Amino acid sequence: MWWRTCVVLVCVTAVLADEEWRQVNTAQGPVRGQKHPSGHLYAFYNIPYATAPKGADKFKAPLPPAVRTEPLDATEKRVICPQNKIVAIMQGYEEMTEDCLVANIFVPDTNERNLPVLVYVHGGAFIIGFGDSARGTQLMKSKDFIMVTFNYRLGIHGFLCLGTEDVPGNAGMKDQVALLRWVKDNIANFGGNPNDVTLGGCSAGSASVDLLLLSKSAKGLFHHVIPESGGNLAVFSMQRDPVQIAKTHAKNLNFTNVDDIYALEQFYKSASMELLTADIFFDRTDSTFMFSPCVERDTGDGAFLTESPLTVLKNGEYDKLPMLYGFANMEGRFREPFFEIWKDKMNTNFSQFLPADLIFETEEKREEVANKVKSFYFKDQSVSNDTILGYIDFFSDVLFTHSMLWAAKLQAEAGNNQIYLYEYSFVDENVPVVAHTDVRGATHCAQSGAVMDGGDETKDTLEFQNMRKIIREMWHNFIIAGKPVPEGSLLPNWAPAGPNRAPYMSLGVKVEQKGVFLEARTQLWAEIYEQHYLDSVPPPTPEVVTDSAHSDILLSFNLIIFIVTLWLTKVF
Repeated sequence: MWWRTCVVLVCVTAVLADEEWRQVNTAQGPVRGQKHPSGHLYAFYNIPYATAPKGADKFKAPLPPAVRTEPLDATEKRVICPQNKIVAIMQGYEEMTEDCLVANIFVPDTNERNLPVLVYVHGGAFIIGFGDSARGTQLMKSKDFIMVTFNYRLGIHGFLCLGTEDVPGNAGMKDQVALLRWVKDNIANFGGNPNDVTLGGCSAGSASVDLLLLSKSAKGLFHHVIPESGGNLAVFSMQRDPVQIAKTHAKNLNFTNVDDIYALEQFYKSASMELLTADIFFDRTDSTFMFSPCVERDTGDGAFLTESPLTVLKNGEYDKLPMLYGFANMEGRFREPFFEIWKDKMNTNFSQFLPADLIFETEEKREEVANKVKSFYFKDQSVSNDTILGYIDFFSDVLFTHSMLWAAKLQAEAGNNQIYLYEYSFVDENVPVVAHTDVRGATHCAQSGAVMDGGDETKDTLEFQNMRKIIREMWHNFIIAGKPVPEGSLLPNWAPAGPNRAPYMSLGVKVEQKGVFLEARTQLWAEIYEQHYLDSVPPPTPEVVTDSAHSDILLSFNLIIFIVTLWLTKVF
């Protein structure tokens, strides 16, 4: 009798083990994912979707992923792309490597096929972060869509842009396009629909989504977009003069021969990972982080973007997709940690805090605009503990709100009638007050924190649990149907915005549709940018550099040709 019991136990164990794993075939070979602790999905971690070139080619577009014959156990391990090591340690990384182009696929435990897909782009100012930093297992409890997260090259590795053959620019954005192509080719094997892809992201991930919308290289690879707190017109989203930025940083790293573009290229190509990731660029007062996407030279070899975002938006030559588009009401809390350091500097020389995408004919004009902006946000007072809310509003608008509302206006004018604007302002007793005040406000990407997993959510207040339920339902509706509030829903009505950027959904303690918002602040910056906007430009065509040794060889070669010619013509 005992042997029958043993056989039964072995069979049960085998069944449970089989249920614990799921194997899926991809174009590169089979992968094995494991049941997630949540119980309602399978997780496939660290699947290579492309290969990052190395050595002298490390700034080029990604290569195809390697083909495998044996199944890959796609297990959890925090792999991240090269970035500042101190920040990486804070993120709890396990492996930092150039071989970092991996995707994580979360698949519902269901037999349903042809499911919608959410591809989520991580944030981090284009210089830090990793794909698995955001998970949506709670959002996926409905078990009716697949979620994909992934890594892409960051900082100098991803966004050095010299316009040369070896460093054309936008390697990190080309990684993102490669991921979308991989999803198109493989997601059906996981049960997903490659023709129903929603692209979302927060912060730099949001700006990435907004840029991908304009790129011809990504056309047709996604069908709805959810940019959360970051836009394609943001000052930090595009380098204005990428070669000058590369020169400036090289000088900071003690390289001096910066005017020779090929010497500059060789410096970056030969620099160590430690040197290239030493700076995190977070303390710049011009609201940039140095290395970010760029306008490339049109070389006809797979450029990501050859015109500025503003040019593309005005031309209207891009797909008008359904958009869930917005930000938090106090995005500028992102800069709150710098307040004590910067407040005196802002009183001494406010003009150094103007964004880098403004240009002025004279220094006098620059000071005039700086004084106008300072007076607007600080009510003709100094920057101090008493006016910190003006400081928060200033950085909210400079980094996030103005650029997104500007892009929304241009999109609506170009014919997009599916833009769902919102402002997330929900706070509860667990949200800390702004320093020196008793005021609470939703910080940068707070809405993303409400939508994505948040640790032990049973510890949330009942009010926040209710907000999570509402916003997740809206985001889920959009992923499934392209509308946050479909007909027949019990949620408040949410109509698309027009060129006047109204209406919008207020996602606060009360959820309700409202009219135009931030009108005075938007008008201030609209007038300034109309007169002083500095658009992004591609790198110049590199000059052919001929050194003295090469000149001597060329001269000798020409002399030989001349002598041979004389001999052949019997003149010699």
